[in-house]
Amino acid sequence: MWRVVRIALVVCLGVVLLAMIFEDQLIFAPSKFPEGNWRPSGLNQEDARFQSADHTKLHGWYIAHKNPRAFVVFCHGNAGNITHREHILRSLRDVVGVSVLIFDYRGYGRSEGKPNEAGILADARAARRWLAKRAGVVEKQIVLMGESLGGAVAVDLAADGGARGLILESTFTSLPDVAAYHYPWLPVRWFLHTKLNAAQSIKRYHGPLLQTHGDRDRIVPYQIGRRLFEAANGPKQFITIPGGDHNDLRDRAYYEKVRAFVEGLP
Repeated sequence: MWRVVRIALVVCLGVVLLAMIFEDQLIFAPSKFPEGNWRPSGLNQEDARFQSADHTKLHGWYIAHKNPRAFVVFCHGNAGNITHREHILRSLRDVVGVSVLIFDYRGYGRSEGKPNEAGILADARAARRWLAKRAGVVEKQIVLMGESLGGAVAVDLAADGGARGLILESTFTSLPDVAAYHYPWLPVRWFLHTKLNAAQSIKRYHGPLLQTHGDRDRIVPYQIGRRLFEAANGPKQFITIPGGDHNDLRDRAYYEKVRAFVEGLP
């Protein structure tokens, strides 16, 4: 019995060490250029090029609406690049009626560098500055929107500088909370240095919030999303997507609800 326990402990320790060494590679799954469709038909995107605080060169797309209801910074999830969000961009422009900047974090798409927590948060701040200058508005008048990991990035932005509104899709309380759900046999809360603690940051945001989550989400469990919502200040609204999984595409009816939220912003 003791031999079995020792083997189990050695295996567990080995897994922990590997997870610590390759943490960023396990969390971030970027697709580099030229992967993806970089010439989408009819999107009419404008290339946005800017630098993060440490001079890392970043890239994004700006999709303009002729008469925008709002200007939006969209923070995407941990995988792929901006080209994989074409459906979202079209829906935001054509259904919600906003102008939107989507950008790639460092190491994604055409952006330079390698992703890590501090880096992607700094990249989001650079994206917000670029959009404020391009749109001719102050930063706190920009609507922030994020999906999954990008939701935690958007929360951090909103907590630091405010926002006209905050829209979160399938977002978690913190990365260790999600990891502990999937790997309860590992001491992930002890060794994960990437926190993305949205539940803590959202307490410092005091503007309008729209949060949505599928009740069949197999990556970020629904109950974790609800806990994030409970930590938020008002005014706030939560929309449950019946049968919705983490990576399901949202339909027009969903974006009409987003439009209603944007139309109601001060």
